[in-house]
Amino acid sequence: MPYIDESPTMSPQLCAPQGPDGETVSPTPPEGLLAGGEIEKGLEMKKLVLSGFLASEEIYINQLEALLLPMRPLKATATTSQPVLTIQQVETIFYKIQDIFEIHKEFYDSLLPNIQQWDEKVTVGHLFQKLASQLGVYKAFVDNYKVALETAEKCSQANSQFQKISEVRLCVSDIDSPLSYSLPTALLYKPIDRVTRSTLVLHDLLKHTPKDHPDFPLLQDALRISQNFLSSINEEIDPRRTAVTTPKGEARQLVKDGFLVEVSESSRKLRHVFLFTDLLLCAKMKKTAVGRHQQYECKWYIPLADLTFQTLDDSDCCPSIHVLPEHEIEEMKIKISVLKSEIQKEKKAPKGQSRVERLRKKMNEQESWLLLHSPTIPFRVHNKHGKSYYFLLSSDYERSEWRESIQKLQKKDLQSCVLSSVELQVLTSSCFKLRTVHNIPVTSNKDDEETPGLYGFLHVIVHSAKGFKESANLYCTLEVDSFGYFVSKAKTRVFRDTSEPQWNEEFEIELEGSQYLRILCYENCYDKSMLNKDDNEIVDKIMGKGQVQLDPQTVQSKNWHMDVIEMNGIKVEFSMKFTSRDLSLKRTPSKKQSGVFGVKINVVTKRERSKVPYIVRQCIEEVEKRGIDEVGIYRISGVATDIQALKTAFDTNTKDILMMLSDMDINAIAGTLKLYFRELPEPLLTDRLYPAFMEGIALSDPAAKENCMMHLLRSLPDPNLMTFLTLLEHLKRVAEKEPINKMSLHNLATVFGPTLLRPSESETTKGQQITSASDIWSHDVMAQVQVLLYYLQHPPISFAELKRNTLYFSTDV
Repeated sequence: MPYIDESPTMSPQLCAPQGPDGETVSPTPPEGLLAGGEIEKGLEMKKLVLSGFLASEEIYINQLEALLLPMRPLKATATTSQPVLTIQQVETIFYKIQDIFEIHKEFYDSLLPNIQQWDEKVTVGHLFQKLASQLGVYKAFVDNYKVALETAEKCSQANSQFQKISEVRLCVSDIDSPLSYSLPTALLYKPIDRVTRSTLVLHDLLKHTPKDHPDFPLLQDALRISQNFLSSINEEIDPRRTAVTTPKGEARQLVKDGFLVEVSESSRKLRHVFLFTDLLLCAKMKKTAVGRHQQYECKWYIPLADLTFQTLDDSDCCPSIHVLPEHEIEEMKIKISVLKSEIQKEKKAPKGQSRVERLRKKMNEQESWLLLHSPTIPFRVHNKHGKSYYFLLSSDYERSEWRESIQKLQKKDLQSCVLSSVELQVLTSSCFKLRTVHNIPVTSNKDDEETPGLYGFLHVIVHSAKGFKESANLYCTLEVDSFGYFVSKAKTRVFRDTSEPQWNEEFEIELEGSQYLRILCYENCYDKSMLNKDDNEIVDKIMGKGQVQLDPQTVQSKNWHMDVIEMNGIKVEFSMKFTSRDLSLKRTPSKKQSGVFGVKINVVTKRERSKVPYIVRQCIEEVEKRGIDEVGIYRISGVATDIQALKTAFDTNTKDILMMLSDMDINAIAGTLKLYFRELPEPLLTDRLYPAFMEGIALSDPAAKENCMMHLLRSLPDPNLMTFLTLLEHLKRVAEKEPINKMSLHNLATVFGPTLLRPSESETTKGQQITSASDIWSHDVMAQVQVLLYYLQHPPISFAELKRNTLYFSTDV
């Protein structure tokens, strides 16, 4: 039987109505909400809430009317010689519908004039109080609901005339467009839906009604009655049970659901996937004109008894799907961050609310685009009697969760099933109430009061792991959420042939509005015959996985916070601390001028008697020697302890530095080079020229831009220019290997742009107000990336030619 409340689990003390994200709502408004000048605004909001509810009440009455439409002729023929249904069958299927219709028609007719002649003295609490007092009719309807559906199904199978009536689709008038329903089963769940909606509206009305208004105690009483009713109903109902049972006669329950990207007809489609105890159902969301209410349309389902993960033919290829270049994904992230900053500024501006809504809508579109195009990890399910279905997920963690949940259910004695059209329709309709994941995971779905997540750098040390039953080759990966999905950010070394690995490796992970850290522990499979396969992709075995919330108060302290994740009997010990982006990008001069990190570049080159610092030359040489084919070079984090060891070696001019470089992980060497540029007391392209670079890149005329950008290079001090040109040619050589290392010019510009251009703190804050961490992140980042990209895409630039001929670049108009 469908349940009334939206909570995934229900107990007597949790029967209060819930908001769209599952939070229990309070019967009284927050203190001070309607104080002072807010009263008038509150009453206006109250009118808006009532108007919206009245509109939905009209639709509900039309739906009940449509449900009653076939009842009258069926009742009339029941006493004839050729009845379609017996009187008892008609009364069972349409039990209490007439009473519910009359209750709501009377309520609607009484409420309408109050809203049409609205003023601050209007009272409506007595109407809601009366409506709540008649909930006993709904109790009778709910008690009969399962029998009504079973009777309708049996009659449909046994009587072709009734089946035709059941399949007739009627248009029910909606606010903007007609809605179509099949009768009677699809409409039978409407009264189930209505009680929770009415209770939520009572909560909203109380929130916008002053405590001294005559309506307040009446609305409070109506809410109390409604909550008690929901409590009594929910104590009797399994909250995960639907009206349809499994072939073995057991109640079908929802186990897991979520939004996944399905590849269908070579394009990406966002689906809401529901895993029940005996089948997997893939649904498409349909937004109706009734506010934000959603409906689902079933695209396909597979009985778990028929579901497999591997094709019979391993050579069976995956559908062709266009994968976007990573730089397009990064560009979209930057655009979203800029929009977030604009929204924060507009909120503080007078009369900025209308613009905020436009910006929110635009941000929602961009975040949805990102959600659709980012996932790349394949997850395929097959119906052994039919076709295969192909999803793309954002993380191995998510893929593992879905596979494990399905495999756990498949251990039971499952039978295959075929759902009738009525069963499928009822099950799909119930998905709206059964779902545990309510919203598409984009930040624009969240309330402003919710935590915006962390922006900056999370330092994580993966210490050790215990609990393995036997020795294996073990490693961990780290994932964090970013813009609504999870991405893999770091990977430890493989600790070979052990049951107690001791990694003790530190990573610096960039956070972009992140709220969670996931750790996955793998067994590295070297024996090719032992590998799992997922669409021809090599998959190491996941030994365990776990997740922790990044609580800002815990991780933002200066000290390391140690924690343990328990996963399938395995315990992984780790520590973490967080550095906000503004602190991590501070260009603080080193107190030891004898080193290279934090020391001005001209001081270093003069001391070394070199044109380009030794650290830059050696790191570039090592990357080109053995890291140019490394996937994600300069993007994947190196182990922080390795980077610190190299930093110390370069600062102290250790004699063994060449030996260290040859033995060190290549990502640590790439990380050391990035750290060197990040810790320069001023950016490589200088504080003084920074505003001019920002203006130059914004020029529209190609000739003017060329003239300006080359003039700015000539204006750099010689050590800065020589170092920049050396790095530039290196990055171009790295990008030539893009088919192998997946690092395009744009990827490299995204990594190095802010590092080479971001001004020191005094310049960044001069004359500017940065209001939040996300502002800091988005501030000028796009322009910084574009400056470096301009030079990367430019034909080779010669130091000598640049210095010799001032007019060289300005003669060609």
